[in-house]
Amino acid sequence: MQQHHGVTSTPGGGLVTLPGRDPLTLRRVGFGAMQLCGPGVLGPPADRAGAVRILRRAVELGVNHIDTSDFYGPWVVNELIAEALHPYRDELVLATKIGAYRDQQGGWLPSGHPDALRAQVHDNLRRLKVEVLDVVYLRHLADRAGVDFADQLGALTELRDAGLLRHIGLSNVTLEQFERARGLTDVSVVQNLYNVVNRSDAALLTRTAECGMGFVPFFPLGSGFQDSRARGHSVLAGVADRHEATSAQISLAWLLQTAPHVVLIPGTTSPSHLEENTSVGDIELTPDDVAALDALVADGDTLEPAH
Repeated sequence: MQQHHGVTSTPGGGLVTLPGRDPLTLRRVGFGAMQLCGPGVLGPPADRAGAVRILRRAVELGVNHIDTSDFYGPWVVNELIAEALHPYRDELVLATKIGAYRDQQGGWLPSGHPDALRAQVHDNLRRLKVEVLDVVYLRHLADRAGVDFADQLGALTELRDAGLLRHIGLSNVTLEQFERARGLTDVSVVQNLYNVVNRSDAALLTRTAECGMGFVPFFPLGSGFQDSRARGHSVLAGVADRHEATSAQISLAWLLQTAPHVVLIPGTTSPSHLEENTSVGDIELTPDDVAALDALVADGDTLEPAH
C-alpha cells in the first residue's frame, strides 16, 4: 500500500481513500455515466433497458464509484442511475458535477451563481433519490457574469456543513484556481483532462498528489484515438499486443500506474467494453512498456494529430 499525504491507495486496481471529515474509499476503476444518454449527451438513450443493465452490471463487477451530472441529458443519466440502482448499496459512491447547464443546441454554458449552485445540488439530490451527495464537483466554465470563485466555493461549503454533501471537488480548473480553492475550503479531489496523449495538466496531477487528494482524469481514453494520432496508435498497439489486451485497456492501465492517487471513470454502453475496462487493474505494464508510453508526450504537452 502507498500513501501520499492523506490519500491511501493500492497499486493496480486497488483503492483510493479521499481524505476529509468523512473519508470515502473508491475502487480505482469506476464508471463514467455520461455516455448513457443520447447522441451529443442529449436526450434519452436509444436502449433505456440496455443502459439500466450496464449500470447494474458495473456494480456487479465491483464498481463502487459512479460519475454523473444532472446536465447529462440533461437529467436523463441521474434518473437512469436511480432507476437502475436505488436503493443504493452502502459502499456505492455517487459523484456529480454542478456549475453548468445545456442550451437547446446542446451547448455547455456556465451556471455558477451561488443560488444556482444551491439549486443544482438540490436537483441532484432529488433525481438521484439521496439525502446527501458523496462528491460534488464545481465544474469551472468561463463566466462573463463575473461570479466570484470564493462565493461559489462558499455556497458549496455551506451545503457541506449542512450535511447535503460530503466532499467538494473541482473540475476543469487551472493550477492557479486549484491553489486558490485550497485556501478557501477543503477540497478532496480534482477531475481534469489527462490521458496518455494529453499531459497538459501534469503539474496539477503532481500537485494533487502532494496535497493528498484524488485525481480523476476525464476523457481517460483521449478522443478514442480516432483523430489520426498514428504514432500513438502504433505504440499503444505494440504494448497491447504484448499483453493480449486492447489499446484502450493499455491506456487505462498506464493511467493507473502513472500515480497511485488516480481514479478512473471510463464510460461505455457496451457490456464487453465494460468487462474490459473493469479488468484493467490486472494488467501489469513492464518498465519498458511504461517508458514507451511515457515517451509519446512530454509532461505538459499533447500528441497532435498526424497529417
